[in-house]
Amino acid sequence: MKKLWLLLLLVMLLPLGSAGAQDMVMEVGAGEGRLDIIAWAGYIERGETDPAFDWVTAYEAETGCMVNVKTAATSDEMVALMNEGVFDLVTASGDASLRLVYGGRVQPINLDLIPSFANVDERLQEAPWYVVDRDGDGTKEHYGVPYVWGSNVLMYNTEVFPEAPTSWNVVFEEMTLPDGESNAGRVQAYDGPIHIADAAMYLMYHNPELGITDPYSLNTDQFNASLDLLRQQRELVARYWHDAFIQIDDFINEGIVASGSWPFQVNLLGAQGAPIASTVPQEGATGWADTTMLHSDSPHPNCAYMWMEHSLSAKVQGDVSAWFGTVPSVLAACEGNELLGPDGCETNGLGNFEQIRFWRTPTEDCGDADEATTCVPYREWVSAYIGVIGGR
Repeated sequence: MKKLWLLLLLVMLLPLGSAGAQDMVMEVGAGEGRLDIIAWAGYIERGETDPAFDWVTAYEAETGCMVNVKTAATSDEMVALMNEGVFDLVTASGDASLRLVYGGRVQPINLDLIPSFANVDERLQEAPWYVVDRDGDGTKEHYGVPYVWGSNVLMYNTEVFPEAPTSWNVVFEEMTLPDGESNAGRVQAYDGPIHIADAAMYLMYHNPELGITDPYSLNTDQFNASLDLLRQQRELVARYWHDAFIQIDDFINEGIVASGSWPFQVNLLGAQGAPIASTVPQEGATGWADTTMLHSDSPHPNCAYMWMEHSLSAKVQGDVSAWFGTVPSVLAACEGNELLGPDGCETNGLGNFEQIRFWRTPTEDCGDADEATTCVPYREWVSAYIGVIGGR
């Protein structure tokens, strides 16, 4: 925990544009024999967890590029790792992708070298969390290719909640749960500054007088109200989680009964026979649409381009989504995938795209017509959230 927050502070202090940038790759040559990827847990599987889920072995056999994966628990950790400059790719969520772009850590992608990009869901082909005009020449560049997307669900114990909770209040407000016991000490919250957006989204629904319209664009009053809610939540939280497998253990062995989570944990717990389910409550959910991005100083760019093409195959997209509980960026993956099944995309939230508040990096620009209004930038989210967890 202490090491992670020190990495976050390093990210905050890094000057923008400090990394060197390569010219855009114009052709894919022979593979360099190695590929280093920073990824969320469960995103890059080679059959070691479950033999049925393996989208690495075939790639290695075809390209000769041996895949090495560094698992990151938060977006801030991903940014910090990319600052080290020894990786090729990162599966970045929207709260990290623009920091990587404007920090000079990733390079524009030559889409001509990725034919399968044409098969990507049109709603994601120009998404603002990875398609920007960084150099100001009037033309937007693609800084990566979409991977998969999903929502931050409310995971709960079905023995404690015979019926699905209808509100996120079970993790934000002290109450007696259906089993007759308090929720204090039995819930968790995400260990990352972006969790402030979950509090803001809750207040959007329950305190409309605050005027919140976007949980990532908060003026000072809205931001402070969100922090107050998080300080209230702190009195209930048994652990701030960022490791998916530790959260799984906490639900099995430590009496945790409700928390924001990912479908990945829900699926693994369900496969173990644990009394676990998930829901998206009435307030909605935050979510992530992740992008595979290429480091500015990638030591293995040919292997990286071959991986980005591989990652957009319908088979890989379907298998990843079946394993993690996500929605594929290539909609053709929703049909004919044995692991995902005929209803997998709908089950994983395909129809919820317009309702999800996708993660993005908060900036001072509120994105509205009132240019005099200033929103709280991400660096202040980081320091404020450290204070919340520390009891301030």
